[in-house]
Amino acid sequence: MAFLIPGFQQQTVAIESEDGKIEIDCQYGGQGPALLLLHGFPQSKAIWHRVAPELQKHFFVVAADLRGYGASSKPYGKTDHSTYSKKAMAKDQLMVMKNFGHESFFLIGHDRGGRVAHRLAADYPENVKRLMVLDVSPTLTMYEKTNMEFAKGYWHWFFLIQPEPIPEKLIGADPEFWIKNHMGGRYAGLSIFDPACWSEYLSGVQDPKTLHAMCEDYRASASIDLEHDRADLIAKKRIPMPIRVLWGEHGLVNKCFKPLDDWSRVATEVSGQSLDCGHYIPEERPQELVEQALNFFK
Repeated sequence: MAFLIPGFQQQTVAIESEDGKIEIDCQYGGQGPALLLLHGFPQSKAIWHRVAPELQKHFFVVAADLRGYGASSKPYGKTDHSTYSKKAMAKDQLMVMKNFGHESFFLIGHDRGGRVAHRLAADYPENVKRLMVLDVSPTLTMYEKTNMEFAKGYWHWFFLIQPEPIPEKLIGADPEFWIKNHMGGRYAGLSIFDPACWSEYLSGVQDPKTLHAMCEDYRASASIDLEHDRADLIAKKRIPMPIRVLWGEHGLVNKCFKPLDDWSRVATEVSGQSLDCGHYIPEERPQELVEQALNFFK
């Protein structure tokens, strides 16, 4: 069985989408206002295991695997990469929350989950009450402002978008080597990851379907997602609900970007701060994240 967040129950939600039936695997617990948690690459909903048990004392918490990740469906990517567009992935998560009986909810997204959360808030502002994003600036901003330091540090952005099957073959030749270097090479190293969670993350990159989905996620971000983001800017469409941005003081987002300014470009009400950590905020600074969430959402 996949890693189970302490005190949570598991449920798989079936959704009819343009790509056929998609199953989104979730874990849920607690009572109160609804709160959706979305993880990043190359991880799963297990990233919330130090955060969700505290949050479920105040909220009905749903931690979901994104399409293509964890125990969720992994459809083969279309040539235009729309299967893994953030628009498609966001709609999955909206339907998940409606399945649980919640038309509106709070939302936290880390890394790739932050990009899905961005699109969810932009496309469904009546459903997202407040949004918190962790260690990301908007995708379009990050691509437009790419410099040498960012390209060197986040080289995987430009590697994973290469045509199929180049990254799939190269990572698939030694998935453990890849993930140890990718995740272990950041500020906090590998010691922050619970062994059971690490086993789940590793099993993801060892699975060819998940690996393909991850690459398609990045290919979509460098193509169709940028089209959607540019269309919003042209239409002067801004995210209306309050956004709280947290980022790692020792991470590359802090070094290369200005998260508050970047999010203010696409949203009307933005606040936030850096934390004394690197990229993996839910696993590096769980208590601080819980405190930030309670202050922002309550």
